[in-house]
Amino acid sequence: MKSMMLEQLMYASYFAPRGRNRMYILGQQISERYLSPLDRLIGVIGDAGAGKSSLIKGMFPGLELTNDDDGVNVRPLPLLKNIDKGFFTSHTYHVDIRFESAFTQIYILADAVKRAISQNKRVIVEHFDLLYPALGENADVLIGVGGDVIVVRPTTFGPFPQEVISVVTKTLRYRKMAHTAEDITSRILLHDYGAILPFGHRDVHNGFVLEYPLPLDADLAEVEKKVKHIIDEGLSVCYVDEGHITFGDDLWVCSGPRTHVRNTDEIENFRIIPEYKYDPKTNSYLIIGVVGPHSDNLDGFAGLSHAATI
Repeated sequence: MKSMMLEQLMYASYFAPRGRNRMYILGQQISERYLSPLDRLIGVIGDAGAGKSSLIKGMFPGLELTNDDDGVNVRPLPLLKNIDKGFFTSHTYHVDIRFESAFTQIYILADAVKRAISQNKRVIVEHFDLLYPALGENADVLIGVGGDVIVVRPTTFGPFPQEVISVVTKTLRYRKMAHTAEDITSRILLHDYGAILPFGHRDVHNGFVLEYPLPLDADLAEVEKKVKHIIDEGLSVCYVDEGHITFGDDLWVCSGPRTHVRNTDEIENFRIIPEYKYDPKTNSYLIIGVVGPHSDNLDGFAGLSHAATI
């Protein structure tokens, strides 16, 4: 059954969740559903802050990433080191093309990847779109990370890396807007309206869902005005470490500190759906916020199909 599913896979799309832990879980799910033990070349595509490294860690637990989010850079590159030895000691290798191309010419990296997969080794290539012109062959599986996570198994007719990068680059900007607006909204609900318990998180297209076990005494139209006021202040948003960001001079806890706009005034057309949505399956109350282009569906809940909570 799984073999048939892999053969028939053309395109799968998931909301790209906030936070490392949820990206880990999504990576694990993608690996279980769409990867075959025979896949040798996995191409991962997306801009900085999209969560590529977290997704890869979820897909391949224990894999040593050569350019880690924590700033750990593995030198020399294991893939090139093993070529110098004349044999490959590992089954799976990782290479970040954007990072490595600062030290090694692209044709050398392409040759190393070809030699590894010819010996039945698996290579995970971040920024595969940069390697593809020199490599001359497509990946067995392409994964694009932006506002959504896209999984494709290319054929002779594509899709090709540039097609994937053109999609995920556009959608990532709205995901960053939504994530920043979500943190502002959470902060206001905690500080101004007495929310005590931590919020659960779900995802919608170009937006976010905050889940709370109790009804809050907060008028959502008023909450929206307060969020917009902070957006209009033009506060800088800066990465501090893997658990914190700053909004202006204030330090905030954040589980996805790299997935933010640089300044709050980059958030476009923020609005909150002006009524709580009760979910009887989880016995919780949902607050939905969206950014970006307006849609006729945003006056209600139709069209805002939300992914299952991870």
